[in-house]
Amino acid sequence: MAIKLHRCSGMWAKFGAHPCWRVQNALDDEGIEYEVVKEGSARRKSSRIRTIERTGQKKFPWIEFEDGSIYREESSDMAETIRSGRLNEKRGAGSGSPASP
Repeated sequence: MAIKLHRCSGMWAKFGAHPCWRVQNALDDEGIEYEVVKEGSARRKSSRIRTIERTGQKKFPWIEFEDGSIYREESSDMAETIRSGRLNEKRGAGSGSPASP
């Protein structure tokens, strides 16, 4: 199973400054398989409930690994981690505050 990229529903937003696109683009560039999980509008609090439960934050994007562990940082840091080949170091590392899957 591929990792899951939890992002806002603004799939049309494909420009460098958009946090979700920045991370998705880094995954694409590195050839990492992932499944997109659209979490709804980033503006609506109700669409962030799962994000808050899993990460302790209300920001998108975040990555869920196969083992249920969560990785969440600022998108520029996430993109750098992905591009530098260090994404697997975040697996099970306790980034975020994962709840029981």
